[in-house]
Formats: sequence, C-alpha cells, structure tokens
Amino acid sequence: MIHSTAIVSPKAEIAANVEIGPYSIIGDDVQIGSGTTIASHVVIKGPTTIGENNRIFQFASLGDEPQDKKYAGEPTRLEIGNNNTIREYVTMNRGTAQDDGITRLGDNNWLMAYVHIAHDCKVGNETIFANCAMLAGHVTVEDYVIFGGMSGAHQFTRIGAHSFVGNNAGVTRDVPPYFLVFGQPAVPKGINSEGLKRRGFDADQIRSIKQAFRVLYRSELRLEEATLQIAEMAKTHPELIVMSDFLSKSTRSIVR
Repeated sequence: MIHSTAIVSPKAEIAANVEIGPYSIIGDDVQIGSGTTIASHVVIKGPTTIGENNRIFQFASLGDEPQDKKYAGEPTRLEIGNNNTIREYVTMNRGTAQDDGITRLGDNNWLMAYVHIAHDCKVGNETIFANCAMLAGHVTVEDYVIFGGMSGAHQFTRIGAHSFVGNNAGVTRDVPPYFLVFGQPAVPKGINSEGLKRRGFDADQIRSIKQAFRVLYRSELRLEEATLQIAEMAKTHPELIVMSDFLSKSTRSIVR
C-alpha cells in the first residue's frame, strides 16, 4: 500500500490500509488513519494527525511550519478529521504559540485545488472551498460554509454556519450565519436561501432568517439594538439561536 519510492519516517504512525503514492514524503510525528489515500508527490510534516477515509491529491503540502515571522520552532500541530477531499496543491500549516497551537480541519470538507488554510485556522464540517480560496491566520469557519473561487478571509475573522462567500470576495469582518456576501471588501447581499433549502430548512425557518437579516440591515437599528432584537426573536425561532450567539461573540464587528 506504500509505493517503493515514498519516504515514510519510522516515527510516523500509519494505519495498515493507508495508500501512499510515488515520491510522497511522510515526516516525523505524522499519524494517518484507516482508509486514507495519499497520491504522488504529497508532503506531510508533523506533528500532524489525519483521520480516516481522507483523499489527498498530488502535490498537497500539509503540516509544514506556519508562515508567521513570530514562529520560533514551538511544538504546534495540524489536525485533520475524517472523509475530507484535499485536492492538488492545497497547503495547510501548523498553528502558532500565539494562539492555541493547533490548525484544525473537521470532517467531510471539500478543498479544491490551490486552497490555503493558514496557521491557527479552525474549519468545521461539510464546508466547500473552491479553487484558490484562502484563509489568513486565526480564521474560524463554521459548518456548511462555501467559499467561492479566489475568495479570502482576513486574519481573526469568523464565518458563520451556512454562509456563502462569493467568488473574489475579500472578508474583512465577521460574516453572520446564513448570509451571502460578495465584493471587495465583502458586503451582505442577502441570505443563502438556496443553500438552506438544500439542507432541509423549511419555508418558515427561511422566512425568520430573512426577517433577522432585515433587522440587521434594513431597520436602521444600531448593531447592539439589532442584536438584542434577534436574541428575542430566537426565543420563538430556534434557527436564530446560532445567529444570536454569533452576534454576541463578534469582536471584529460584522460585514456592513
């Protein structure tokens, strides 16, 4: 299951049925779970943990040092979950001591070619990153987010669950859950209605999310006032709880 030209460190822990293609390099302190396949010319450095049933395509680079001038060789990590597709030339760096030292990718994510996940990013589950999408350091991406091609997010921003970042968009502030953003810098254009329908949100839920969007952007309320109003709405519309919690924790303000 390991090609004769691959180089695998004796300090790596590789499950018995992992496939490793020609000329790939697996470094010290790398752990790879059952069912994962690694194509040719992939480089994985540790400490890195990769779960089960991932597909890692040729020329990906995972777990190398963070691209941060403050990094001084501290022991940091990259953690990748299960059932992820990681396409050609994807790069994911380990964390830094200035954060919690971990860069993390959850489960069932689809990363297309040339995607970059920088140090200390936390990416949830079921996300899609189109070609050349990029995250700067310390970005949090919640579940079911979609990044269009050539889009990116500024350091320390948060992208809420079920939101959609359009192609070529540049996110410089937090994107609340369910929202659709486009532009440089990214601005809200509405809610991700089509994505919500595909994921089983019913008409009443989508209607309440649209109403919350109007409260934030059409009511002329200050952000603090709008946040309080949405918190009240969430008491009778549970789908707004995640939005209410997100708004209460935002430190960079939200896209406007």
